[in-house]
Amino acid sequence: MDDRIRQILTQITKLEDELRDAMKEREQQVFFELKGRRIEFESAVKARHRQLRMGLLRWLAGSRPQNWLSAPFIYGVFPAFVILDVLVSIYHAVCFPLYGIPKVRRADYIRFDRHKLAYLNSLEKLNCEYCAYANGLLAWVTEVTARTEQYWCPIKHARRIVGAHGRYHRFQEYGDAEGYQAHLRKMRLEFRREARAQPAPVSSDPPR
Repeated sequence: MDDRIRQILTQITKLEDELRDAMKEREQQVFFELKGRRIEFESAVKARHRQLRMGLLRWLAGSRPQNWLSAPFIYGVFPAFVILDVLVSIYHAVCFPLYGIPKVRRADYIRFDRHKLAYLNSLEKLNCEYCAYANGLLAWVTEVTARTEQYWCPIKHARRIVGAHGRYHRFQEYGDAEGYQAHLRKMRLEFRREARAQPAPVSSDPPR
């Protein structure tokens, strides 16, 4: 990896850290705190949230017809998500230990917390948690497959791809046959360093 690419990657990492700090400040502005697995709002905020909630019947009456027509197609994908979840979970549990690849924590990707928002009615909460599951699952599967690709075939494509996963920039350049085997060994050894760097699980307060 040349110095220019390394410099850009360092800048990206710095910007990601700044973004996380800014998001943390934003959390404080909307008056909620994270205490272990608990999410706490100020009492005045909770009361205001309940006032702003649109009743279920009113919400249903105000829904656009195309929303109703599209609902079966949206939720019709749910069985496919569940099948994907089961199959990748089995692969992840069986193969990652065999390869020596650190496992990917599902809890870092799939979060169910929007049902605690008092300004959402029951259907809004259901929709939000469905989106949380679908997007979180796909992000988790992406990381599982990214680590698999790093183990078996860490080679970049000839053409630029959109939405490359976070490990892609470390892959071997397309067509570099001379350095491929050495780079493959290097990519596999990185998993050992990642495993050593992983923090130990920290116990948290039980959810309310």
